[in-house]
Formats: sequence, C-alpha cells, structure tokens
Amino acid sequence: MNLIAIFILAFGLSMDAFAVAVVKGLNLKKFTIRSALIVGLYFGIFQALMPLIGYFAATQFSENVSSIGHWIAFVLLSILGARMILESFKERSSGHADGKGMSLGPAQMLPLAIASSVDALAVGVSFAFMDVDVPSAVLIIGVVTLIVSMIGVKLGRVFGERVGAKAELAGGVILVMIGLIILLEGLGIT
Repeated sequence: MNLIAIFILAFGLSMDAFAVAVVKGLNLKKFTIRSALIVGLYFGIFQALMPLIGYFAATQFSENVSSIGHWIAFVLLSILGARMILESFKERSSGHADGKGMSLGPAQMLPLAIASSVDALAVGVSFAFMDVDVPSAVLIIGVVTLIVSMIGVKLGRVFGERVGAKAELAGGVILVMIGLIILLEGLGIT
C-alpha cells in the first residue's frame, strides 16, 4: 500500500471521528485550542491504536469484529446520543459543556473514541494480509484523525453559536443517527 493510499484510508477512517467532533463542538460554550486538542487526541490515539490492535490480533479477531463491530458502535453512540438528548431538556447549569468539565472527560470521550474507531480495528486486521508499513500507516491515521477532529470541533462550535440552546439536542440526534448508519451499513442494508 503506497503513501497516497494510506492518506486516503486515514481520511476515510477519520470521518466518523470528524462527525462526532462536530457534535462535541456544538456543545462547547466557547472554542479553545485546548478543547479541540483534547478531542483530537482522544480520537487520533484510538484511531491509531485500533489498527495496531487489529494487526496483532489478525485472523482470530477479524471475524468477530466484523460481525459485531457495527453493533458495538451503534449501542455506544445511541446511549451517548440519548443521554445528550435528555440533557438538552434539563436546565443548564453553569460550567456544563464549557470544554472544562465532564463533556471532555474520559467518561464521555472514551466511549466516543472507541465507537468511532471500531472500523479501524478491522482495517488493522487487513494490514496483516497486505504489504503495509504498519508503524507509518498507524502514525498517519492517528495524525490525520487528530487534525480532522480538531477542525470538526471548530466547525461544530461555529454552528453551535448559531443553533444556541438546541445544540445539545441536535448533537444527540446526530450521534444516534451516526450509530444507526453504522449499524445499517454493518448489516448490509444501505
């Protein structure tokens, strides 16, 4: 696999993380480089780690992940999306979704990072059967996802300023929809 193909693959893998990063940006009270970097690091690290895990697990894991990976992503994104939808109907407290509190903490970011990187696990499995410089590919995937996710947070914040109080509701609905799309693709319905 050549360098151009790896960059195209990295960009494609980063799209789920980008969509979720946009949602995170929608929920920030204000954009900061620090908040974008936190989101980017979570997604970039997991997007790089998953192909590495998949590569090392290779043949044993490939069948299991491809058969249930879409369900895992669907459940995680749906639970987080439903939680955001419920939160959107509660009264706002100071400090909520301001980029400093729970909204960027491990309790919310880890499930999002895992759910958005499940596909990368299967890609890693395929690396075991291809001529790929795995360390370089993993690094490129991680860096591209980091950058794309940071851009997603900024774009989400820009739209969030226009959407106002309904940003969290919209973000929750988007997460559930992303989970549903992943599930439908995994089941071969789309």
